[in-house]
Amino acid sequence: MTLPEPHDSRVAVTIDRVARVAHDHAPAMLACSFGAEDMVLVDIIARGNFAIEIVTLDTGRLPEETHALIDRAQRHYGIRVQVRFPERQAVEALIAANGVNGFYASPSARHACCHVRKVEPLARALAGKRAWITGLRKEQSTDRAAVEPMMSDPVHRVIKFNPLAEWTHDDVWTYIRSNRVPYNALHDRGYPSIGCAPCTRAVEAGEDARAGRWWWERSEHKECGLHPRVVPIVSARAAATPGLAP
Repeated sequence: MTLPEPHDSRVAVTIDRVARVAHDHAPAMLACSFGAEDMVLVDIIARGNFAIEIVTLDTGRLPEETHALIDRAQRHYGIRVQVRFPERQAVEALIAANGVNGFYASPSARHACCHVRKVEPLARALAGKRAWITGLRKEQSTDRAAVEPMMSDPVHRVIKFNPLAEWTHDDVWTYIRSNRVPYNALHDRGYPSIGCAPCTRAVEAGEDARAGRWWWERSEHKECGLHPRVVPIVSARAAATPGLAP
């Protein structure tokens, strides 16, 4: 399995960005939710045989379709995905305090659940890493409009790379279809963004792509805490690195 022919300049730039992360910022990992964007990156990493660890966070509440895709991707690419779980005692304490579905009660309860099931396991996964790669795109939401290809993450003390920052929704799906990339079956049922099963719903025509995430919350600024607001890296070195500098 080899890398696709980069007929599109955007694809060529993205492959170059991923290659540079693997070469210049090892050890690096892709934090993979197995959404459409992340599957593009899994395809590039696996087909390019780049030394980038692929890690997913199994929160204990993932849809069955996501578990099915994890298995399918491992077979399709011949790779091993590292699965990280929340700490058992933390989950037990969370449920004892708030109930099994206590995250519906308030934003603070939901953030507490996200912290136990996502944020803390991610921090453990990033320990010892120099860089992490995400599938964030500017177009995804208002909060993500400031996303740049290369950013500082002082919380985890790593460099955060977003190789698909400038990609559009159509760019993502053109790549997936052109290269026969496996994807989550929920995308065909109206789920543009997929998280935990009880916290994700399909969206209606004309709704924002992330309207199905934590839909019961009124705030437009909805994140789980995995992506704290950080700033682009603007330095002589970054500026001299084609494809990585903002």
